[in-house]
Amino acid sequence: MQAEEYNRRGKELVDYITQYLVSIRERKVIPDVAPDYMRQLIPDTAPVEAEDWESIFKDIERVIMPGVSSCCHLPSAMQNAPDLVLT
Repeated sequence: MQAEEYNRRGKELVDYITQYLVSIRERKVIPDVAPDYMRQLIPDTAPVEAEDWESIFKDIERVIMPGVSSCCHLPSAMQNAPDLVLT
């Protein structure tokens, strides 16, 4: 990945994180997936060739986000990390 693309993709990821924080109240607080849910969504071995960014980025929402706890919008969680939620 060249520097220009790296910079552009980094900004895309920051935008994704910002959108996540803005929309956190619409997400499930506790994931409804089994502890090993990710095992069936990813290959057993790492790829030999590099994957394109679009595939990697899609995997964030498809593979990672279903297992994320989105508790930052709960009042009890706010005492631990008050700066995590954008207003």
